[in-house]
Amino acid sequence: MSSKILEELKHFINGKFEDSENKDRFSFLNPSNNEVIGNIPVGCKEDVDKAVIAANRSFKNLWSKMPISKRSDLIYDISRLIMKYSHELSYIEAINTGIPITQVRAQIERAAENFKFFAEIADKVLGEAYVFDDKFINYAIRQPIGVAALITPWNTPLMLETWKIAPCIATGNTCILKPAEWTPLSANKLALIIHEAGIPEGVLNIVHGIGEVSGAELVAHPGVKLVSFTGETVTGMEIMRNGASTLKRYSMELGGKNPAIVFSDADLKRALDAVVFMAYSLNGERCTSNSRVLIEEKIYDDFIEMIHERIKRIKIGDPLDETTELGPLVRPEHWDRVKKYINIGIEEGAKLVYGGERPERFKSGNYLMPTLFKDCSKEMKIAREEIFGPVLIAMKFRSENEAIDISNDTIYGLTAYIWTKDIERANRIAKELECGMIWINSHSVRDLRTPFGGAKYSGIGREGGRFSFDFYTEWKTIQVALGTHKIPTFGLNR
Repeated sequence: MSSKILEELKHFINGKFEDSENKDRFSFLNPSNNEVIGNIPVGCKEDVDKAVIAANRSFKNLWSKMPISKRSDLIYDISRLIMKYSHELSYIEAINTGIPITQVRAQIERAAENFKFFAEIADKVLGEAYVFDDKFINYAIRQPIGVAALITPWNTPLMLETWKIAPCIATGNTCILKPAEWTPLSANKLALIIHEAGIPEGVLNIVHGIGEVSGAELVAHPGVKLVSFTGETVTGMEIMRNGASTLKRYSMELGGKNPAIVFSDADLKRALDAVVFMAYSLNGERCTSNSRVLIEEKIYDDFIEMIHERIKRIKIGDPLDETTELGPLVRPEHWDRVKKYINIGIEEGAKLVYGGERPERFKSGNYLMPTLFKDCSKEMKIAREEIFGPVLIAMKFRSENEAIDISNDTIYGLTAYIWTKDIERANRIAKELECGMIWINSHSVRDLRTPFGGAKYSGIGREGGRFSFDFYTEWKTIQVALGTHKIPTFGLNR
């Protein structure tokens, strides 16, 4: 597929690709040159209604009643087919997101692993039983809830779509996916894969469109019982307001301003590798990025110079080039947003060590040099707000308590990274950090069994392993009398 071929995407409803009731369409681009790759329908209320009807019908009549072992077999086939089409998926994901293809391949593998993992544990997340004074046995079972709205971001679309779809359908729910309008291309291929795997009609539905239109209609729809959203914090707040009147269940993975805390006793070579990777991989467009690096005073200048020397050699280029490490940002609008923050940082008095501009040899596309600021204070806007680009903010700390204070002085609380050989200190700090996930002497390495999510304005709820099943299932308690226990009587005495 050439990026110059216009892809006219359609909704995927009840097992078929359908045009929208709304004739408006929205174009999506190749970030390398901002040429139009294709367009999507701007979904409307009528499209959402059809998708909810299809999903609800499939839920009630088929999918929730299917034996778990059969559901698992079908879901496992999705994993197998993702790897079968991994070359095509890698290509279309790279040209639509701008993420270097070598990094995209890891995401495709993770997408396949998501389905494999949840297929394997679907019958292992069990209920509970209790005996009460030999008079009763109480047992609690998990049951699917119904139709879920899955709303995904533009930065790692396929990986995050599968992260939501897999546990949702493994537990017997059905879903409507609303992909990000900037990066909808891989969702189209995923629909074909799920259809090929033999998943029944209506289990997965896709409604494209603009968040303020199709997304809002989906969230407000009374037939939607759950909403799983990954994206920007303000959007998450609006989604909760839109769905409040129908008391939906929410899982929200939102923004982050994550610190990497580097002590002087750390293995600085490994810390450097991790900090640079987490700041600039995926073009800096990742929620778990260590967008702030807090460096102990005695090594501050040396470690800044180490980062500087490393990022000067980061290979910027076409995301389809096997040697590219940093590709273009996803859209011109986002390039402008990141550049605005860089300008703000300079105005605030932060020292620009490197980057901040478009690379000279890239006259088109959304390319931005890897950028490093130093001598930042925690009061600066660039140190407090999520930039979501290849921009690293360096700050100095003198004590353990100061590092904790700087780390926590933000509305966000998604991840943190601690680099020190003193494991007692690392664990002591980890307990004080106000965030959902912490890595000690490591970059972000996911264990799918563990809870994923943030604190404060970084989200609500947890997904991953059985924690995903806590969200996608409802507990039902059933009590059975084992004998003829005494029952109080009313109305026998006059």
